[in-house]
Amino acid sequence: MRLSHTLFTAAAIAALSSTAFAQAQLPPLKVGLMLPATGTFAALGDMIERGFKLHVEEQGGKLGGRTIQYFKVDDESEPSKATDNVNKLIKRDNVDVIVGTVHSGVALAMARAAKDSGTLLIVPNAGADAITGPQCAPNIFRSSFSNWQPGYATGVVAAGKGYKRAMTITWNYAAGNETVKGFTEAFEKGGGKVIKDMSLPFPGVEFQPLLTEIAAQKPDVVFAFFAGGGAVKFVKDYDAAGLKKSIPLVGSGFLTDGTLEAQGASAQGLITALHYGDNIETPRNTAFRNKFAVANKVNPDVYALQGYDAAQMLAIGLASVKGDTSKKDALYAAMNKAQIDSPRGKFTLSPQRNPTQDFYVREVKGNYNVVTGVAVKALADPGRGCKP
Repeated sequence: MRLSHTLFTAAAIAALSSTAFAQAQLPPLKVGLMLPATGTFAALGDMIERGFKLHVEEQGGKLGGRTIQYFKVDDESEPSKATDNVNKLIKRDNVDVIVGTVHSGVALAMARAAKDSGTLLIVPNAGADAITGPQCAPNIFRSSFSNWQPGYATGVVAAGKGYKRAMTITWNYAAGNETVKGFTEAFEKGGGKVIKDMSLPFPGVEFQPLLTEIAAQKPDVVFAFFAGGGAVKFVKDYDAAGLKKSIPLVGSGFLTDGTLEAQGASAQGLITALHYGDNIETPRNTAFRNKFAVANKVNPDVYALQGYDAAQMLAIGLASVKGDTSKKDALYAAMNKAQIDSPRGKFTLSPQRNPTQDFYVREVKGNYNVVTGVAVKALADPGRGCKP
């Protein structure tokens, strides 16, 4: 019996040693960050990167037992350059996973390249509906939202306030158009009517002719989708035109996220809907905000959150396969089945690999988007056109 026990113990030790040795031999995980480093969305890309790296640092600099090697490409928020840029990561750098991006038009090209090459892609912002719709694939995940979701949630809020006539304004590109469609669907389902949609080319900020049209039409409410520098100028111009006092402005949360200091008094009191807010009072969110602020000397916003959760999703998948990215089916299955313990609140992924999550009503108070209620619980994108 002693001999048998000794042999069993020796075998167990050998097996553990073999596993540890195998993990030790795994090379660094190559993570490609394709995010905007210049232009309108540069600040957003920076926050996503900071959020992603914070979670990696919390794990001791490793995910799935592997150290991380970063490769970075500035996507320039330019769809015409997207295929060439993403192929720098796929073909030149041979990355294991790509994290990106902000601009929906760029992300669509990234998704096509990821689908063709089989490279794991985690989208930490761009909400293009097609990414988890017709272009969905087992290796494409999102840690943020579909464009339809925040638009729909804001439509629920606007209809709930009793507004009947709405106008919409956005940039004429995928994110803006799809967000407006989501708003219109919910607003009209709630008894309202969108009387006019207005847009201007991305990233244009010549709002005055459109503001004049709003003043002439006198709707009950205006829904806006802008982000980054464009959102700053729009909110200030809306106020300067005297419209803030007479026609309520609502928007998807990107209108006021990461922009409040620059928008100043013009943003005060604005109502938005989004899957995150600054004052979600849970231990998870408090810890996240404190750690991020200490590490980066700035408060986190929704973009930082989405980068953080992209790393969380990747970490869960890698842990399930002990860092072995060749086990793709098991890696993707673990990510898709996971419940993510996010600072926004726990969420799961839909069959199309898009977050099913709560959307909050927020009001701008000082430099914070303060959560005042829940617009829609566990809102899932319909994933129209996806064959999971």
